Amino acid sequence: MLPPRHTPLAWFNLTHEKRRLLTAVAGVSFAVLLMFIFQGFENALYDSQVQLLKRLNGEILIVNRLKYNMFVPEQFARRRLYQAQTFEGVVAAYPFYTTTGDWKNPQTKTIRPLRVIAFNPDDPVLPLPGILQNREALKLPWTALIDDQSRSEVGPIAPGTVTELSEQQIRLVGTFSLGTDFASGNGNVVISDQNFLRYFANLAPEEDSRTLNTVDIGLLKVAENADVDAIASALRQQLPQDVAVWTKAEFVQKELSYWQENTAIGFVFSLLTTMGFFVGIILVYQILYTDVAEHWAEYATLKAIGYSNFHLLGIVLQESVILVFFGFVPGFFISLGLYSLTASSTGLLMQMTWERAINILIATFIMCLISGAIAVRKVQATDPAEVFGS
Repeated sequence: MLPPRHTPLAWFNLTHEKRRLLTAVAGVSFAVLLMFIFQGFENALYDSQVQLLKRLNGEILIVNRLKYNMFVPEQFARRRLYQAQTFEGVVAAYPFYTTTGDWKNPQTKTIRPLRVIAFNPDDPVLPLPGILQNREALKLPWTALIDDQSRSEVGPIAPGTVTELSEQQIRLVGTFSLGTDFASGNGNVVISDQNFLRYFANLAPEEDSRTLNTVDIGLLKVAENADVDAIASALRQQLPQDVAVWTKAEFVQKELSYWQENTAIGFVFSLLTTMGFFVGIILVYQILYTDVAEHWAEYATLKAIGYSNFHLLGIVLQESVILVFFGFVPGFFISLGLYSLTASSTGLLMQMTWERAINILIATFIMCLISGAIAVRKVQATDPAEVFGS
């Protein structure tokens, strides 16, 4: 059967049998979905690990020289912050404390580890809306704010809830929104620096057991239009060597590099994304090869009357391009829904950005072109005389 006048042959081949077209679109959409999900989890690993760092209010960070990533529990002397604050261009220095605390679910009484974040509520260390609105309540003894994106296993998080943190009573006075990560998978709780002493004084050296003389991270605010890199360089040269000085951008990149190079999680998700790509090649190849096989005689006729192999390749590649867009759209929108569901269920930062969507679209395009090129090879190698002679 010839296609209607002005109808491209590739379009006619695909739409001639609607059931096969739907199967083809479903196959491409499934491959797109696989790539989006695996890529989404890989990006969630990296984005989630640095989201707290990115939201800290400071352009320069001071840490113990042994602290090679955010979760290494190494502190430094708070007096280094006082010294740093005397440097030209530094307008404020904020101490930041963090550890892991045992949180009791007020309903089930099960214990879950949460990341505990502490600082002086008067300092704009973590300027999230929920924290800024509840700074005065945080100053009260035995109070806390909890991340509303914490996992459901943490239990009720409504203000007024009373439970236990590190086997001591605590009362929730509000919530904030940050999100979890792979290192602190259950959630976050914010307390004041004074409450940090009440719950975790035993973590400090004995001589500092009732002070805040050691700091996990020091945040430095610099003057507007100041040269952050120059100030950081001066601090590195003049502060004692027991601390390391990083711009926030440098420390974020250091954190990302640690998870990319020293953990297997990123490799696993990259491998799964690659597998999704090759699964798509196989699926689309099967679809296109079936179409080519069923129109074997028609393709041979085209070759017999003078159409080149390049022209036949063009027809199949046109079918591939049509499948790209028909299959990508449903795969994209299903992925959006699954991203949202995963983010709400786990608290991970599952983001669909334009850059990532375009990258998957390009990968889908390449995937379909490869499949089409493989599917048409046998037709190109066939002698029309063999087809009609049989």
